[in-house]
Amino acid sequence: MRKNLTKLEIVRKKPEIDAIFRNGTKYSCSWMRLIVAPNECEYSRIIVIPVRHYGNSVQRNRIRRQIKEIWRKEKPNLLSGFDFAFVVYPKKVFDHETQRKQLLQLFSQAGVYLAQ
Repeated sequence: MRKNLTKLEIVRKKPEIDAIFRNGTKYSCSWMRLIVAPNECEYSRIIVIPVRHYGNSVQRNRIRRQIKEIWRKEKPNLLSGFDFAFVVYPKKVFDHETQRKQLLQLFSQAGVYLAQ
C-alpha cells in the first residue's frame, strides 16, 4: 500500500482552492477548520493550509504531514467525491491520537464518515 498521497489526491490549483472556500461547508474545532465541498471526481482530494502565523516552516510542514497521515489512514471510511480543506490555527500541541479523534469528529459532523 502506498504511504503517500497521489498527485490526484492533492488540490494544487488556485481556482480549485477558491471553489472549495466559496462552495464548501465549514466545520470547526478549537485548532482547525474543515471545509468540505463536493467535486466532480470519483475520488476525494485534500489540501492542508496552516495560517500565516502558525510557526516556522518545520512546524507548518509537520502539521501538514500529521493531518495527511490521519486522512490517508481514514480514507477508506470516508465518502468519495469530496474536496477537503484543512485550515490549521496555532494552538496547544496535541498528541496524534487527540488530533485523530478531533478530525474524526469533524468528519462525522460533515456527514462524510462512514464507520461511526
